[in-house]
Amino acid sequence: MNKKYMVELNDEECERIQQLLHTKETSREIRNRCLILMLVDESQGAIPKQMEIAQRVGVSDVTIHHTVKSYCTRGLEATLSYRKRPEPGSPAIITGELEARIIALACSEPPEGYARWTVRLLTRRVIELISWNPWDERRFGPRLKNET
Repeated sequence: MNKKYMVELNDEECERIQQLLHTKETSREIRNRCLILMLVDESQGAIPKQMEIAQRVGVSDVTIHHTVKSYCTRGLEATLSYRKRPEPGSPAIITGELEARIIALACSEPPEGYARWTVRLLTRRVIELISWNPWDERRFGPRLKNET
């Protein structure tokens, strides 16, 4: 069976991997990637099957595939480092000012017919106050529950 991705590490790459393996600051994920690359290196001779490597390293066989694919397509340094986001994630939905308004609302008297404020009631009231679209309730409710 033909392999799509083949790993043949040169001496510099082996040295870099050994250096990372023997450093205390190396995270477990990066250490696992190093071990995977060392085990699938075809220049060392016969390589074990993917499932055997997965059991030895303690990861899934899909992780083996993704690591080998990453090495073949992006190179060693990209494989042995975490991806950097090109830009930060989306801005926070609940800002400090909005959080203060929510807390003040939660401490006020509940609407007529209710004994206390629920997350659903707070979500609906906040959406009314800040003029959000009704479909935002699904996105906003869980965040409100986590924040308060």
